[in-house]
Amino acid sequence: MTSRETIKVKICGVRTPEDALVAAQAGADFVGLSFVPGSRRRVDVSVAKNIVSAVKSTGQQRPKMVGLFADQVLEEVNQTIEACGLDAAQLCGQESLEYCRDVEAQVIKVLHVEPNAGQTATDSLSERVGRYTNVGHLVTLDRFMEGVPGGTGQTFDWDVAAQISSRGFSFLLAGGLDPSNVSRAAAHASPWGVDVSSGVETNGTKDHDKIRAFVSNARAFSSTHQPLH
Repeated sequence: MTSRETIKVKICGVRTPEDALVAAQAGADFVGLSFVPGSRRRVDVSVAKNIVSAVKSTGQQRPKMVGLFADQVLEEVNQTIEACGLDAAQLCGQESLEYCRDVEAQVIKVLHVEPNAGQTATDSLSERVGRYTNVGHLVTLDRFMEGVPGGTGQTFDWDVAAQISSRGFSFLLAGGLDPSNVSRAAAHASPWGVDVSSGVETNGTKDHDKIRAFVSNARAFSSTHQPLH
């Protein structure tokens, strides 16, 4: 790429309209709401509707609203997308390409990275990223943790992400990011976007100052990559 593009920022695990509005006002490009059963950040449809409505009322320049799901019945996912007016679905489980094809919104597919991924694993990950991005889906790279579909709050080797980026693939980088390391992570891995949840919380609650700092610090780096669709 010869031109540079401002890195995209996703604030995830939002549970109140106030948190979502702070993220929107800070300049976030995506706001994520969890519908994953068992997640401590899970919101029900009625709460999600209020959050989405609050953000949409801010006007045209608003973040896209993303619902998080993990290995849930496709009909349930599509019903939630429609009921809440979501712009995208982030799929954090083992969803196949066929499943993604039938989701009635933009798909962000989470691919998990082993903490000690070697070259063979990195090559395999590149192939998986390509399978999803080549048909128009976005991809998030997050750390693998046994039994945890997403939001681990743990980093993985950014060299792996840098290799994926160097091969021309676009992705959102997640896992253990916070206001103190996001600029460094973005400079190292050159992702299209960055994704955070626990890194902008204090005692399990979204911290508005941390949200603002995260967006500001992420924007200190401009990605050279653009989505492949």
